[in-house]
Amino acid sequence: MSSQRIDLPALAPEAYEAMRGLEAYIRQSRLDRRLYELIKIRASQINGCVFCLNMHTREARALGETEQRIYALNAWQEAPYYTEKERAALALTEAITLIADTRVPDEVFEAARQHFDEKELAALIIGITTINAWNRLAITARVPPKD
Repeated sequence: MSSQRIDLPALAPEAYEAMRGLEAYIRQSRLDRRLYELIKIRASQINGCVFCLNMHTREARALGETEQRIYALNAWQEAPYYTEKERAALALTEAITLIADTRVPDEVFEAARQHFDEKELAALIIGITTINAWNRLAITARVPPKD
């Protein structure tokens, strides 16, 4: 286990406040909180962010998410536990998280558009982008998970 490299919140508090502003926007949107936690977990799995995985699995449980659905996220495409709306959001999460490889295919975007109105879709895209930014900050700084 590596030690933390840099304390970004202490060195750049204004930037962290701006990131918290994005989270506040998403919280006030109509995007389902449990779904947003699943999105955060899935992006963090792909990115390998232990800090965010630890945080968001706990938050998902606190919101009533089941262990089964949390554990199966890595194989959500094969698992029968997710709604079509959740599947569309998870597919968009993967496409945006892996944007250099996927370029966010039209069919993935259109599938999400079928399940979310324009405001929800905007919040979804901003939410996915935000968790990817948090992952990159935590991984680069090597922020350890908190108990």
